Amino acid sequence: MYEKDVDSRCTLGDFLRNDLGLTGTHYGCEHGVCGACTVLLNSKSVRSCLLLAVQANGSEITTIEGLANDDGTLSELQQAFTECHALQCGFCTPGMLTTLTELLSENLSPTEAQVKSAISGNLCRCTGYQPIVDATILAASRLRDKSIPSAAIKQ
Repeated sequence: MYEKDVDSRCTLGDFLRNDLGLTGTHYGCEHGVCGACTVLLNSKSVRSCLLLAVQANGSEITTIEGLANDDGTLSELQQAFTECHALQCGFCTPGMLTTLTELLSENLSPTEAQVKSAISGNLCRCTGYQPIVDATILAASRLRDKSIPSAAIKQ
């Protein structure tokens, strides 16, 4: 938990990057269009360039730095991004991962269309989006497999 006084005009993105040193949150357009600065605010995707830090007071904020497993290993979604080559330059990756983390927290069986809809507000100039969609579907499959109780698995 972080507690710090901030200027009332400071955006959440600036606070995360400049005051807390959490530079994984990227700034692209600074107008909420590109999605690079997306973080999770109480488990919902928000553009940190459009939200004032004071508006997040008392909220749970998850940045790209907080998506890994507790033991430091990559989350299923991060691992799938690696395997499916869903990141190239990496600039959009933090926003994509936080956006898709929200999607997978609500839906472990998303269709391609649902994944595409979820990331429709995130711009990527490198991948053509299909590897990102493929990675999300792969991660969802793995997360579904983990959520099935072992007694329910028949061999």
